Amino acid sequence: MTFRIPIVVRSYELDALGHVNHAVYHQYAEVARMNGFRAAGCDWDGLMGRRTAPVLLSTTVNFRRELRANEDIEVSCEVKFGTGKTFNVNSMITKADGTVSAEIYCIVGLMDLEARKLLADPRTSLEAAGFDPAVLTAFDQH
Repeated sequence: MTFRIPIVVRSYELDALGHVNHAVYHQYAEVARMNGFRAAGCDWDGLMGRRTAPVLLSTTVNFRRELRANEDIEVSCEVKFGTGKTFNVNSMITKADGTVSAEIYCIVGLMDLEARKLLADPRTSLEAAGFDPAVLTAFDQH
């Protein structure tokens, strides 16, 4: 099952055109990432205790449909590991009727906070901190 978190669009998140400001989409994805990692057994305090932290290296948003005040949305969180120092954490913002509002694609690394360098094997390090990648499976394609 895909991790999803409900959010209600707040009026102060709107721009002059009356729809959600572009920067707020990044905040919605961050809410999904933080809550998704916690649901997968790996919270911020646990990572900080290990002197590691996820760092966002790149993010791309594809805007599909506008969001307006008081809309109920869901934001998904999906993690894809490969080889190397980075991994993907992607989100899809979906309106209550199933319409995709935005797709957010992120490249993330796990930083050693003492050395200030990315860890070579982020998946193994996250799993050692309690992270269960099965919780953040591929999101549904609408």
